[in-house]
Amino acid sequence: QETGRGRAWKLNRSDTGIHKIAISASELIALSMGRDLMIPLAGTQFWQGIEGFWHKVKELLPEGVWDHYERYRRTLRVIGVVPKTYEKQKVMLQTINRAIQEHRKIDAVYESTGSPPRQRLLEPYGLIIYQSSIYLVAVESGQHVDLEPEERLRHWKLDRFQSAHALDVWFKPDPNIDLDVHLGRSGGIFSGDKPQIYKIRLTAKAVRWVQEEPWHAEQQLEMQSDGTAILSLPAFHPLEVIPQILRLGSAAELLEPQSARKILAEQIAEMSAIYSSKGSSRKTTSKSRYEQNQ
Repeated sequence: QETGRGRAWKLNRSDTGIHKIAISASELIALSMGRDLMIPLAGTQFWQGIEGFWHKVKELLPEGVWDHYERYRRTLRVIGVVPKTYEKQKVMLQTINRAIQEHRKIDAVYESTGSPPRQRLLEPYGLIIYQSSIYLVAVESGQHVDLEPEERLRHWKLDRFQSAHALDVWFKPDPNIDLDVHLGRSGGIFSGDKPQIYKIRLTAKAVRWVQEEPWHAEQQLEMQSDGTAILSLPAFHPLEVIPQILRLGSAAELLEPQSARKILAEQIAEMSAIYSSKGSSRKTTSKSRYEQNQ
């Protein structure tokens, strides 16, 4: 196009140097499965990025690859991810993410289970997704200073934040804190000073189930002559192990530690009272030790 000051060219899409993505149907399936697992991020800036990239991939695929992908994708499903959304916490999540990147302290009001909301000053290190929930991994400033750096880390559930503000106060990340190491030591979302070793006696049938679906990356099975086994694994909190034992019913018996065995015995007694009573419900006057630890 001629103008009084020279020439101007309008570029269409084919002139921008964009090329079709070379991706196979199997690679596309792997990508889409990862997208399904990220459903808890729906409504957040992370999900917008995931969806934006996904649509770009779809738009730029070579002809025929998408049809090939859809045929194969119908044979494979991802289930077990609860369709929970953090859209209401979108702004808060942006604030927390910025504080992590910039090493800024967070002034937060946090409500622990069974406790009133309380103001916290946090030094954030990262975010994790566990069973459809988002958690902040952070150190509370001025707390547990006598512990090792990694042992000071706590997991703060995003649902329990009433507010979170990034302060113009910076902290120096501790070089001795390694989130990969920290998270690899836990079988769940709990954290603590030091893990305890839990020992569980398993029936022969339960052994097979635990081998197929391990409870912990560091678990050990000591096979017995009668086909049963003693399962040993580290855990920071009884609730990392007790729900797993309850799932197996009489096929699993918690042997150690005794403190956790006592909590489990109390919980089983309360459950027995509920199901053996004539009525369909019963009133409780106080929380069990199991509930108090949640």
